[in-house]
Amino acid sequence: MKTSDFDYHLPQELIAQTPVEPRHASRLLVYSRSTGKVEHITFGEIGNYLKPDDLLVINQTRVIPARIFARKPTGGLVELLLLRREDETTWEVLVGGKRLTSGKTLLLEDGLTARIIAQLDGSRRQVQFSEPIETYLERQGQMPLPPYIHTPLKDPQRYQTIYARTSGSAAAPTAGLHFTPELMESLRAQGIEFASVTLHVGLDTFAPVTEEDPLQHTIHTEWCEVTPNTAEQINTVRRRGGRIIAVGTTSVRTLETAAQTTPPGMAVQPFSGPTNLFILPGYFFKAVDAMITNFHLPRSTLVMLVSAFAGREHLLEVYQEAIHSRYRFYSFGDAMLIL
Repeated sequence: MKTSDFDYHLPQELIAQTPVEPRHASRLLVYSRSTGKVEHITFGEIGNYLKPDDLLVINQTRVIPARIFARKPTGGLVELLLLRREDETTWEVLVGGKRLTSGKTLLLEDGLTARIIAQLDGSRRQVQFSEPIETYLERQGQMPLPPYIHTPLKDPQRYQTIYARTSGSAAAPTAGLHFTPELMESLRAQGIEFASVTLHVGLDTFAPVTEEDPLQHTIHTEWCEVTPNTAEQINTVRRRGGRIIAVGTTSVRTLETAAQTTPPGMAVQPFSGPTNLFILPGYFFKAVDAMITNFHLPRSTLVMLVSAFAGREHLLEVYQEAIHSRYRFYSFGDAMLIL
């Protein structure tokens, strides 16, 4: 297995720059693993492929407006992208600027300061703010859109799912962006349930794997949680024969992390903590029966995860059909339902 096995060519114009309105008007490619059949519908029609007793597992993380700006004492502008909170005032941060070494203090608006206390790999720094930063982010922060989106976002809420609750992500769980209140209500009326998990998405989710052998890649660690109530809901569905359908790769990663030490007869156990689970072809899925996911970057850990579920060759064939059919790719793009 090589990283190049997960490569494909995508025309630039198929990288979605803006979300569609309404959310459920995006396109949905439905792929059956058992028959190989591919169908093309809109996301709002997804209920035609779901059954009563199915359980959709959504990631309720909320994206924080994590991009802020500061100045060096000399006046030079510095961009800070907050990745992960370590304690009340300390964050792991991606910095944009030169000579940002340990001991340097940066000046923010409203009299706040940010002191660099450790240099990590590349542009990452450990930064200590003079006070908790959350309220400041709500006033001054900008949404951390992926680097391939160049069109300004008019409404920051369009980079949040409608069910986002728990702040902590540096990127949105994008498969969930297609749901509207109306669609969720109609699915519940069909007897389809929803369960919430949390995984705080890190920016490493967009990073391509650079090692020739993906097994040499160090997967990013993300914090996730399956509460006891959610675990019981998932296990009840499994016992009565319903399908556990993960909404997005973040939900897949959370569920499969919570399934690692589960005894027979159960899908998941409660879990709270960091996960470094790296899902590659050959992985045996213990909790997830089907998934909803967007189209992912070539050579990424995400396309590897979906390849493990759908089969690498089959997935790349489906991607080629999506390209031929002019689907929109990546965060603001269209979606797949893999059954």
